[in-house]
Amino acid sequence: MKRRQLGAGGPEVGAVGLGCWSFAGSYGPTDETESHATLARALELGVDFLDTSNVYGNGVSEEVIGRFIKDHPDRFTIATKGGIVRTADGRRSIDNSPGHLRSALEASLRRLGVEHVALYYVHRREKERPIEDVMETLLRFREEGKIGGIGFSEIAPSSLRRAHAVHPVMAVQNEYSLWTRLPELGLIRTCRELGVAFVPFSPVGRGMFAREVPDPATFAATDFRKHNPRFLEPDFSHNVAIIEAFRTDAKARGLSPASLALAWILHRGDHLVPIPGTRSIAHLEENAAATAIDLDEADMARIETFLPCGFAHGDRYSEAQYHGPERYC
Repeated sequence: MKRRQLGAGGPEVGAVGLGCWSFAGSYGPTDETESHATLARALELGVDFLDTSNVYGNGVSEEVIGRFIKDHPDRFTIATKGGIVRTADGRRSIDNSPGHLRSALEASLRRLGVEHVALYYVHRREKERPIEDVMETLLRFREEGKIGGIGFSEIAPSSLRRAHAVHPVMAVQNEYSLWTRLPELGLIRTCRELGVAFVPFSPVGRGMFAREVPDPATFAATDFRKHNPRFLEPDFSHNVAIIEAFRTDAKARGLSPASLALAWILHRGDHLVPIPGTRSIAHLEENAAATAIDLDEADMARIETFLPCGFAHGDRYSEAQYHGPERYC
């Protein structure tokens, strides 16, 4: 596994990490045995950067990780997040206040069974609260030894610059893949300029670039994609038809579509560390294989002919799902 650095002065991690939302059932039923087997295989492959959050299954993802790392201490670089509040009736709000972030972080540390995480993200920015004030809160956590680096998820380049002016930000996590390319309009470039790692989530298109085409008819009620515009008709059929040429090309190269999609991301800059989520060992192995694929400019141009920027039909979120990401450009 090739290695990459998490921001200027940050730790080195495997170039492809592991998103752990699926450990909490976000893409269908799972169990702890399956998740722990995936984590064990991740260690063998050098996939040692884990991404989770306090709201993934209301803490379930962190608990699953915590029970695994109890017997495998100090093997993973762990990032978690706080800042989203979910009520019992499913409503969400954003709270970046010092009290809430402290409570969320301390609860995450308890679930993980650790005293420190390498990276702590503000999961969504509370727009009414100056980001400079939020940075001061996070810096106190850092001074107390509870966190290593500071991160933000789904923010705009302008917000990153304001935060970074207070103290260096280690990483920014936004959705980025062949069918979600908004970060190319300034965010990836800003991260490179400032020495900030860019961490793409959903880099294989929530399964659209997996070896097998997803079947929305099989999605569980709790599956995030159940109400996602790109997986609803007629958008879904349009997207499947467009992606088929890319899928065929990957097969002709002897690659899985997921491996090729991740190799495309890795080629976009050496400060990118994608975190595909999976609870499947087979998918994990395909994801890790991306680091062995070297693409040249001709390869990148060929992929662009199959999947030009903006090809996707449907928004990346429904109105209900679009809660908190900063819009820019």
